[in-house]
Amino acid sequence: MDVYGLIGNPVGHSLSPPMHEAGYDELGLDARYVAFEPPADEGAAAVEAAETLGVSGLNVTIPFKQDVMEAVEPTPLAERIGAVNTVDFSGDTPTGHNTDAVGAVRALSHHDVALSGTAVVVGAGGAGRAVSFGLADEDLSVRIANRTESKAHALADDVPGATGHGLDELGDLLADADVLVNCTSVGMESDETPVPASALHGDLAVLDAVYTPIETRLLRDAADAGATTVDGAWMLLFQGVEAFELWTGAEAPVAAMNDALRANL
Repeated sequence: MDVYGLIGNPVGHSLSPPMHEAGYDELGLDARYVAFEPPADEGAAAVEAAETLGVSGLNVTIPFKQDVMEAVEPTPLAERIGAVNTVDFSGDTPTGHNTDAVGAVRALSHHDVALSGTAVVVGAGGAGRAVSFGLADEDLSVRIANRTESKAHALADDVPGATGHGLDELGDLLADADVLVNCTSVGMESDETPVPASALHGDLAVLDAVYTPIETRLLRDAADAGATTVDGAWMLLFQGVEAFELWTGAEAPVAAMNDALRANL
């Protein structure tokens, strides 16, 4: 049996186990997915222990995405992002990947969003960093808006062709934009949005990385404006699908994994 898993702290809330196990069951793979919760300062040690125990692959979540980099050989994308969320043990050295970037791109593509033109990313934290690199690698022109404008500028300095802005510029930034991705947690705990409804329009595709609730105020406002909407569960799904395919070498059963994910939201 192949064992895959997730390290995080806390990790009890994770939706990855049912999502991945639905994929294994659908394909008849002899595999299981286990959540591990090592101490908050032991991310690298957890990766080393998993390799010793013969674990086939790991997902990595908060607070370990940066710490585990010392225990793996990061891919060029993971190195540029500065974070690893997936570890593959199939080679001589554990390889660290970042599938958050691909998760956002695949979520948009799944909804027939043309990955061209201009994208506005709201938030300059870990998710914003991954998504900005992912969209820039698709040759979109990326505009990063953040509450603390200096952080947006700092991230834009790292992302090819990107520019940094404050949230007060969102109206102008979105006027001719094609894609909007919210990478903040605004809307998770309250019925709020980081983007003024008046800035949204029907030529936008809007992805909200927040998935609890599944329909955020931002997505409701976007739908009212005639925009294409993509909820955050799709991004969560496709970062997992990317890891599943990396580990197993099989095409992931997206529908089965999506059903399991949404059944557990």
